[in-house]
Amino acid sequence: MDLESIIFDQEGRVAFLTVNRPEKRNALNLAARKEIAYVLDRLEEDPGVGVLVVTGAGDKAFISGSDLSEFGRMSPLEAYRFCDTYGQRLYHRLEELDIPTLAMINGLCLGGGLEVALACDIRLASEAARFGQPEVQLGIIPGSGATQRLPRLVGPGMARELVFSGDIIDAAEAERIGLVNRVVPAAELRERTYSLARRIASRSAFGLKMAKRALRMGQEVGLSAGLAYEALAETAVFCHPDREEGVEAFFAKRQPRFNED
Repeated sequence: MDLESIIFDQEGRVAFLTVNRPEKRNALNLAARKEIAYVLDRLEEDPGVGVLVVTGAGDKAFISGSDLSEFGRMSPLEAYRFCDTYGQRLYHRLEELDIPTLAMINGLCLGGGLEVALACDIRLASEAARFGQPEVQLGIIPGSGATQRLPRLVGPGMARELVFSGDIIDAAEAERIGLVNRVVPAAELRERTYSLARRIASRSAFGLKMAKRALRMGQEVGLSAGLAYEALAETAVFCHPDREEGVEAFFAKRQPRFNED
């Protein structure tokens, strides 16, 4: 597939998926969503990528939401199919990637854009970033995961306030409520994000996969079931060659040479 609405490139084991519609503040149209789905297909089969960074082109917007010139003209049935296939399912696929995902939030992060960020594992933001779920201002609701992921991240009370009011908050407030992991100066955002991504990508790919699965399981089940899954995941990593390599490297005082899968 020829990519027109996104840019996909790779530096070492870190891949970058950049929504490239700066003239639309990187609003997601159907073409961009299909291209993202195509890239996710590739990533699921590529052991050479250890971490995915998601961002937006330019310095004004991460993703400003859905492209209303398309979404606003849909019938109710079309809107349901769109949100189901190219909203909820697409973002769930991003969330379920076995590699860690980082949202590098360089500007407006609104509506569907915030829902993309919520589906990532870690969120880093520039001081200029702004966040919100303003759908209620249009007479609709967040339909691609925010009503489920946002309360899990910031708590039910704060999630209700953001969704019911449609208010836009700044980066400092987003950090205070736990919506983002950290806020950095805009000029340092890419290097700080890439530095973290490189460190994560240097770890055992299998260990990261099992850790991510255990963390996600813990969000969806009770404590006893989560602990049982964690024990099974720990057993799995003990059976993998990376465990032996990691221990040997520790005692030899050298960097481990992990497998890529």
